[in-house]
Amino acid sequence: MTAVTPAQPPAAKRVLVVEDELMIRMLLEDMLAELGYTVAAEAGRIEEALQAAKTADFDLAILDVNLDGEPVLPVADALVARGMPFVFATGYGERGVPGPYRDRPMLKKPFQMEGLKQMLQTALEGEKN
Repeated sequence: MTAVTPAQPPAAKRVLVVEDELMIRMLLEDMLAELGYTVAAEAGRIEEALQAAKTADFDLAILDVNLDGEPVLPVADALVARGMPFVFATGYGERGVPGPYRDRPMLKKPFQMEGLKQMLQTALEGEKN
């Protein structure tokens, strides 16, 4: 049996995954691994996400806009304060994204591998500009 090596993004970027639905988080982690990313930290609640956003070592984040009924806005604010790029994941469309962050890349649920890849690349390219 021959092992298949995933296409590696530049310098195997580390991702903070913030998602309250365990099955979606697991799917996202699998997709990220297949794309060559590393999950640096994960969170399913606002408190965990805020702590990780402030202290974890990662290159970019994927944020579910609603964590168990709580808006993810404080986590987005913490990422901006650190200068970290991020992508929103939402099933609500653009109206689900907090107003001040509607210019950020948005991944619409349910998403496919190619859409995830493109949104991550967009977030990372935005960091360079």
